[in-house]
Amino acid sequence: MGIYKYFAPRASAFAICLVALASLFAVPARACTVSPGLENGYLQMYNLDFPAAHKTFIDWQKEHPQDPMGFVSDGAAHLFAEFNRLHILEFDLFTEDAKFKSRSELTPDPKIKTAFNHDLDEANKLAEQALARDPKDQGAILAEILSNGLRGDYVALIENRDLASLSYMKKSRTLAEKLLATDPSCYDAYLAVGAENYILSLNSAPVRWILHLTGSETDKQEGIARLKLAAEKGAYLAPYARLLLSVAALRDKDTKTARTLLQGLATEFPHNDLYAKELARIN
Repeated sequence: MGIYKYFAPRASAFAICLVALASLFAVPARACTVSPGLENGYLQMYNLDFPAAHKTFIDWQKEHPQDPMGFVSDGAAHLFAEFNRLHILEFDLFTEDAKFKSRSELTPDPKIKTAFNHDLDEANKLAEQALARDPKDQGAILAEILSNGLRGDYVALIENRDLASLSYMKKSRTLAEKLLATDPSCYDAYLAVGAENYILSLNSAPVRWILHLTGSETDKQEGIARLKLAAEKGAYLAPYARLLLSVAALRDKDTKTARTLLQGLATEFPHNDLYAKELARIN
């Protein structure tokens, strides 16, 4: 909901970062409902107010102790804070393949890494418990989709372990397709499908053929279409999908579309200087 040195010509911070999320109540919900409480935490995160986002997600954990979404969402806040600290989402890293290939090794914050892994481990444990009670629990599946996307982003963009990230991406997309087959209105889940298709489509034909053999999907138009659904109708991941679409537009030399997307993001999230910076670069 983001990238792989051997397979993907790095299009955006994708990784899957980030895929999908539903709101849940005392126990994981069985439908793709939206929680205003969780949604507010994501808006705080996109606006770079990480302390507020963490508080929102931790409060959710206390109020909904059986819901994996509180933990996986807090994990997302840890990851985006690291992205911001390390300047990982700078657009030129993803629009210039040579720069991505030659990117320098980063130094992750060990405390954030520990907190990040703890959050995702807790989310996975709660999701497994929910799925043991009900294999069709949509909230639990959504949490697992996001967890795989977040882990994929961390190992690819912070640790430069691209092959490991590829497996997380594929698992996230597979789970998303499973969820969408039962409920096409879980719009955040389209991010996982769109990210894999778009990112891997940027490879050469021989590499795409190899990727197909491994079960990956590489249809560029399908990827863009799914990202647009997440961007237009997603609850928690719409801003992230719009960010990926703006990177895709710039790679296609479509500055008009990129400018429109970035202007909307900059207006909605005035404290996130990434959007204003990239918008200024285009102008």
